[in-house]
Amino acid sequence: MRLTGKVALITGGASGIGLATVRKFVAEGAKVAVADIDLARAQAVVDDQGAGAAVAVGVDVSVFAEVEAAVRSTVDAFGKLDVIFNNAGIAGGKPLLDHDPEVDYAPMIRIDQDGVYYGILAAGRQFRDQGTGGVIISTSSIYGEQAAELAFSYSAAKAAVISFTRSAAYELAEYGIRAVAITPGRVATPIINQFSDELRSTFASEQLRNRMTEPEEIANVVAFLASDESNVINGTVVHVDDGYSVYKQRLDLPTF
Repeated sequence: MRLTGKVALITGGASGIGLATVRKFVAEGAKVAVADIDLARAQAVVDDQGAGAAVAVGVDVSVFAEVEAAVRSTVDAFGKLDVIFNNAGIAGGKPLLDHDPEVDYAPMIRIDQDGVYYGILAAGRQFRDQGTGGVIISTSSIYGEQAAELAFSYSAAKAAVISFTRSAAYELAEYGIRAVAITPGRVATPIINQFSDELRSTFASEQLRNRMTEPEEIANVVAFLASDESNVINGTVVHVDDGYSVYKQRLDLPTF
């Protein structure tokens, strides 16, 4: 098991990609702190794991003191921290000129952008103080690298995650810390599954396999990035979008 002996803190761990990653990490031998704003749901996830494999931590990632406390709780429970997966986030969208900044901009920035910054900072300090290095993995998005409909604030926050990752890798390398971002495409999480069959079919058609990505497929990549097998992957963006960024629309080619 590639993560045996590792301790990980996973934010947004009670659902979607975070939940799938919790299960994958535990299956790979890691001890996991399941951090989520919904502590009851996080505890339910923990209860489904083997005895002693995980602990639940309540956290609002938009508050730095709570992220720091989540790191401390992980260390108190398992003695150290090896990996943080900054995955908690929200989605939503509205045409730019219809924005209410306090509703359509500020919350997205506080959670999807500031929450990742806080995770990088708090975990980075812990890794430095331990003197053992560590891995920082953060969830960006395909929207972090391109314009998209109804995604002004979301795209900005996810682009910041990519920039944070590059800068963190540069600054923290001297402490043996790696930083990597992932860019999921259309993943069958509760956020997307709430939409109509027609819209989900459109989403699926944007990817090369013509289907939605399952959260477990993303979790498999995150587990690899957290492992020592990926030591040369640092400061980069790992596309986990099933080719979403490769093309925009399939065409019926004419006969030449």
